[in-house]
Amino acid sequence: MYEPNVVGDWQEYDEHAGLRVRVHRLERSEPPRGRDDAAEGLTYFCLRVTVENRGTRHLGIHLEDGQIDVRVGPDGESAFVDWRNSQFIEGYDVYPLRRATAVLYGAAPEAALGQVDVQIQLRVDEEWTGRALWSGGVGLAEQSGCAAPGAARDGIAHEVSAFLREQAEDGAA
Repeated sequence: MYEPNVVGDWQEYDEHAGLRVRVHRLERSEPPRGRDDAAEGLTYFCLRVTVENRGTRHLGIHLEDGQIDVRVGPDGESAFVDWRNSQFIEGYDVYPLRRATAVLYGAAPEAALGQVDVQIQLRVDEEWTGRALWSGGVGLAEQSGCAAPGAARDGIAHEVSAFLREQAEDGAA
């Protein structure tokens, strides 16, 4: 089953070795050049999309307005995206061990900001990647709904070690 990423998670692309993307820093924030009149009565938020190249060659990245979709609330209604205040990645070569970040400003009703879904589809060297989805909420800590990576494995390993120690102690007694 396909599960969305949690805001703050990295998504790696199999078709482009070393390329990974993440949506992060989802927070309330007023736009730098003032509010758009169309956002009257809505609460502004900001998020960042970072593209990182851990590969061996540079990649031409495009992340523009039609490649990001933001939905809010339990019904997945479209958020207002303030394109005038947002900063995109348009035709940028991301060299090995470098990053590029897009900053997106949006607005939605205050009550809907507890659930925010962001879908990204990058264009890399004139080829489209698969779509990736991140879920989170304004005011929630990044990865707050997830255990730390490896926590389940570490928890089981700890339980097995404790069981084996108990068995050894019982056998020695």
